Amino acid sequence: MGNTMQDKKHSEIYTQMCSEVTQHLTEDIIPFWKSLRDDENGGYTGFVGYDLKADRKAVRGCILNSRITWFFANAYTLLKDSSLLEEAAHGFAFLRDVCWDRTNGGVYWSVGHDGTPAETLKHTYNQAFSIYALSSYYEASGDREALDLAYRLCDIIEGRMRDGSGYREAFDEAFNEIGNDKLSENGVMASRTMNTLLHVFEAYIELYRVDRDEKVAEKIKWMMDIIATKVYNPKLHRQEVFFDDRWQPIIDLHSYGHDIETAWLVDRGLEVLGDDACVRRMSPITRDLTQQVYKTAFRDASLANECENGVVDDRRIWWVQAETVVGFLNAYEKTGRGEYLGAARDVWGFIRDHLIDRRDGYAAGREWYWWVGADGTPAAGQPIVEPWKCPYHNGRMCFEVIRRQEILSRK
Repeated sequence: MGNTMQDKKHSEIYTQMCSEVTQHLTEDIIPFWKSLRDDENGGYTGFVGYDLKADRKAVRGCILNSRITWFFANAYTLLKDSSLLEEAAHGFAFLRDVCWDRTNGGVYWSVGHDGTPAETLKHTYNQAFSIYALSSYYEASGDREALDLAYRLCDIIEGRMRDGSGYREAFDEAFNEIGNDKLSENGVMASRTMNTLLHVFEAYIELYRVDRDEKVAEKIKWMMDIIATKVYNPKLHRQEVFFDDRWQPIIDLHSYGHDIETAWLVDRGLEVLGDDACVRRMSPITRDLTQQVYKTAFRDASLANECENGVVDDRRIWWVQAETVVGFLNAYEKTGRGEYLGAARDVWGFIRDHLIDRRDGYAAGREWYWWVGADGTPAAGQPIVEPWKCPYHNGRMCFEVIRRQEILSRK
């Protein structure tokens, strides 16, 4: 009787959460990003300030465009609204016709609002997100050109950006290696980063999921080995973040958001691969990462950002909260432990009550603040949209909550 009552309570919690998230996706996030479409120049407006004013002439990050394309492709696959597929096609055309370097191959870092190249460097991270978008768009549309472009980018990453130990990261227009300032933070310059590896992994999982090329599967397994042997620190129950050439950590940093994101993305990769040996090796790691984040960073119904040299940054960053919801739901699905479901519900409540921007002034829908304090106070002045701020994390949170409903409501 006790288990039945508990299961019913869990189902009710999840059903309510899913209803609220679905409403937020359809009434807030989707209309907002539709309103930024640029039919004159292609793509989507690249900047909206804290004052909610859109700068239609701002530089447009190609990562931003890839993520928007990915978002609309997945929104269509989930909701079957033809207008969403049309938005995804609009994003795909901009990626193919404007962001793509027709001379050297690959995708630029950014372009002007009129389509002229702005920053022409090529970054492994950037190519990975284009693969992610192209794979999802292929699934949504059946357009073989998108899949072909994804494989061309995969060839570039494997042929020009990979060495025997992992992936090199930053290159100029002609693929000569340069300093990795785009993915280095916290006062260090990293040769390799956990973040870039994670998102190449993520992109290849999506590519493999939609086309089942075994060569891609082998590369995914190779990256899992790097995660297990180079990135994951079993003594500290975390991933290291920034590395030198030899995969030696160069900073004492625990990135809570990346750890919870990695945990569920690796579990997703294990599901897609269906390889028992990989499951046996990687599942203990994903469980450990999740448990450590829950124990050390989950406070006041939300997640702190990171801990550097023992000092906690307790800002509540938009993407960290989004990934935390998915990560704790994933942990609940894997373990059945009710505290993880409760944590996911609490973080969603924090997002709903504090991170979603409820101010008047939006032309359509609404978005999230960049970050708020632990008490929910918004960081005034931070943009609502810029090259890194897009519907990838919060949109994906919505997709994952909705897609997991059938499985999780039975727990």
